[in-house]
Amino acid sequence: MGTTLSVRIDLETKKRLEALAKRSKRTKSFLAAEAIAAYVDAESWQVEEIHAGLKELDAGRSVSHDQVSQWLRSWGKKGEPKVRRG
Repeated sequence: MGTTLSVRIDLETKKRLEALAKRSKRTKSFLAAEAIAAYVDAESWQVEEIHAGLKELDAGRSVSHDQVSQWLRSWGKKGEPKVRRG
């Protein structure tokens, strides 16, 4: 069993949620909980990746814009360099 959370949404979104709930034979609460869970998953992943990237930068591991641009321009061409990891 979950816990209760109250949120304020605009009237148009509420109407659309009600219509979707009716068409999908799900409750508004179910759909809202699914949407919030998906949002939290996506945002958590993004924030974690940003922090990991910042740690990489702090450790001095970075690639310049010019290097990336040069590599991208080589895509699909003979002699395209491989990705260097590490």
